[in-house]
Amino acid sequence: MKKSILALVLGAALTACAGPDLADHARQTPVLDLRQYFDGRVVAHGMVRNRQGKVLRRFVVTMDCSWTPEGVGTLREEFRFDDGERQQRIWQIRRTADGRWTGTAADVLGQAEGEAAGSAFHWRYTLKLSVDGSVYEVQFDDWMYRIDEETVINTAEMRKFGVKVGEVVLAFRRP
Repeated sequence: MKKSILALVLGAALTACAGPDLADHARQTPVLDLRQYFDGRVVAHGMVRNRQGKVLRRFVVTMDCSWTPEGVGTLREEFRFDDGERQQRIWQIRRTADGRWTGTAADVLGQAEGEAAGSAFHWRYTLKLSVDGSVYEVQFDDWMYRIDEETVINTAEMRKFGVKVGEVVLAFRRP
């Protein structure tokens, strides 16, 4: 009896540590084709939460997205926060020969790397995040899920030194 309870507890603990698996989304539709969805104007509403789940900030992002014939995407993001602050980020993204994706932006350290499968897209990157006059390097584990033709839900876990410090949740809509 004790062994089965221990096995159950250990199994639950290991399952709780496992993260999402991109392969689980490979057959789901609608497919999240970054070149198709992020083309033209896209608007997102989001929030930043601390590690306890408290909402720290709310924001709206207006994106103007375009692609070159060679397949390089430019995603211009204009952030408007609830406290009046405004920020801009311009992503340059491209699909690599092996089907993965890379992206760069002025406040991204190195490059973002990710891949898509079915209705989901997953990428990771380090963002130079400015907070109260200081800049912190924060790792983002970013997941996007296409819900329908107009909607993508995005969750991004933020970590510093391997410790979760918060998350960003967004809902993208194509007008």
